[in-house]
Amino acid sequence: MVTDQQTPEPTESPRSDAPFIRSYQPRDLADVYEICLRTADAGQDATGLYSDPDLMPNIFAGPYVFLEPELAFVVEAEGRAVGYVVGTADTAAFAAAYRERWLPRIADRYPLPSAPQNLEEHMVDLLHHPERMVQPELADYPAHLHIDLLPDYQGRGYGRQLIRTFLGALAERGVAQMYLSMVTRNTGAGAFYRRLGFREFTLSVPVPDLTYLVRSTTEPV
Repeated sequence: MVTDQQTPEPTESPRSDAPFIRSYQPRDLADVYEICLRTADAGQDATGLYSDPDLMPNIFAGPYVFLEPELAFVVEAEGRAVGYVVGTADTAAFAAAYRERWLPRIADRYPLPSAPQNLEEHMVDLLHHPERMVQPELADYPAHLHIDLLPDYQGRGYGRQLIRTFLGALAERGVAQMYLSMVTRNTGAGAFYRRLGFREFTLSVPVPDLTYLVRSTTEPV
């Protein structure tokens, strides 16, 4: 369910000596935007790649914590967020809410190009077309997610914990299956997802440069 409700309080108690997973809070927004930017080039740092450093976060992070904060979780370390997972339980409803409630907040910053010519213009075009998320062939997989971790916290099990937390939240809502899309050249991410039980889903009309993966929310992670 897409909502503008306030973000719930953390459900886990912080540990004094190690990073931990908790619910997203509004104070995490700047950290989430930084994490997104630093991993937005197929997993690599996109700092300096776009004229507005908020462009990629405004596509792939901001709308989720604004519209569906109850499905946003972060890894906290040393008092700040160093990784996150965001997503939706219902992609079609999310895309509609994105257009109705999120896009009007930011559209003036990013004029829609008539014919995208470069990477930045293609990203702006994506921002203006949230319906791209809705693939009829994925109707049996209504939920989707985005996950990012700063490099120093990758490969340490926090990604698995974030995925497990997100899947658990979906299962509690009665959502049985989900999908994600990833840049095909990000082979490290692909290997990570497959280790966690995701399997490739081939669309009848492939989306250039993207790979789709699906899984159950109740299978062990």
